[in-house]
Amino acid sequence: MLAALSLQAQIRGSEIQVLVQPNHQDWTYKTGEKATFAVSVLKSGTLLDNVSIDLAAGPEMYQDVKRQIVLKDGTMKLSGTMKQPGFYRVDVTAHVDGKDYKGACGAAFSPDRLLPSTLLPKDFSDFWKDAIREARQTPLEPTKRLLPERCTKDVNVYEVSFYNIRWGSRTYGILCVPVKEGKYPALLRVPGAGVRPYGGDIYTASQGAITLEIGIHGIPVTMEQGVYDDLHNGALSGYWEFGMDDRDKSYYKHVIIGCIRALDYIEDYTPWNGKECGVTGSSQGGFLSLATAGLDKRITFYAPVHAALCDHTNSLKGIACGWPHYFYSNKGKGMDKQIETSRYYDGVNFARLITDKQHGWFSFGYNDDVVPPTTAWATYNTVIGPKEISPYQATWHFWFQEQWDEWENWLLKQMNIR
Repeated sequence: MLAALSLQAQIRGSEIQVLVQPNHQDWTYKTGEKATFAVSVLKSGTLLDNVSIDLAAGPEMYQDVKRQIVLKDGTMKLSGTMKQPGFYRVDVTAHVDGKDYKGACGAAFSPDRLLPSTLLPKDFSDFWKDAIREARQTPLEPTKRLLPERCTKDVNVYEVSFYNIRWGSRTYGILCVPVKEGKYPALLRVPGAGVRPYGGDIYTASQGAITLEIGIHGIPVTMEQGVYDDLHNGALSGYWEFGMDDRDKSYYKHVIIGCIRALDYIEDYTPWNGKECGVTGSSQGGFLSLATAGLDKRITFYAPVHAALCDHTNSLKGIACGWPHYFYSNKGKGMDKQIETSRYYDGVNFARLITDKQHGWFSFGYNDDVVPPTTAWATYNTVIGPKEISPYQATWHFWFQEQWDEWENWLLKQMNIR
């Protein structure tokens, strides 16, 4: 059995590679300029003859060129352009020995000029101020349980919980605190979509910070994986669509309030230094980073990575929209209530509240087919405060090691740890 596990651990990559390469190293063009793409299908690092491919090209999520081609020598070139700011995406699927292999390239056309389509409701700020004020009428009444098996010589690790939006509604998380007595900067980690347990950010805490990683579903975050699988496939299946016809019933209302109350917990029940306080997450967590920073000025730095739930209404104009693509397939027909509700849960509108005293770091991939870079750039362009952008063009809905390292180093720098 050990031999089998050892062999399994050595599996890396694929012998077949599908490359789609633009003729600009930064994958960026001006509107009206022509982008040229080189498509290559490789086996063992060399071009594969007579390979069948499916090709799709055009504005992302609205590709208008679709062809089936046999590449006699394993390669081809094509070109594309855009008259308006956005992303021109080329997807290639190669069929080899009964299996499919994919490659893609999303070329940016004047992305610094992208603007969001979502409208800001006149009472957006008041709605959220009232929701936070109402939630704070319920005391946190926190719980705290040491997890000795996770502690290190430098970090104590706890499962904590506290009341969220009302009595009986709790948020659970993993709190990591340096063992050495003192006051520390704080980092709130907010989760991507799904239902799962959490391990806590022990590494960042070991560098000299308080970290709190929260779940969003009001359940403990240290149970067996099977419990979360059952919830994901059962009661919480598609939770991101729950209550989307009423801004007060949206599932994300208690999720966002939970992030704010997590900051209340950090302030009242941890040795926070009262100065540096950040929030970060990817995908859904990127959205929650924007929401937390926009609503709470205790946040001094924030780092959204491929932030989801941004610019929902783009698809009503035939432009790439953010996950979960609420109005993409139905074009918003008969969904006036959902469209109005979506504006209260759009990352762009929270980004509009971020101030010049909050420092942001944005990162995402140009090949992301879950969170379109169109929405990521438009959200970034919306922010008026100090900000940095670091795209890793070749990533899809994941990150490279180098991207992760830059992300972590930036967070530590903001906390004056590195």
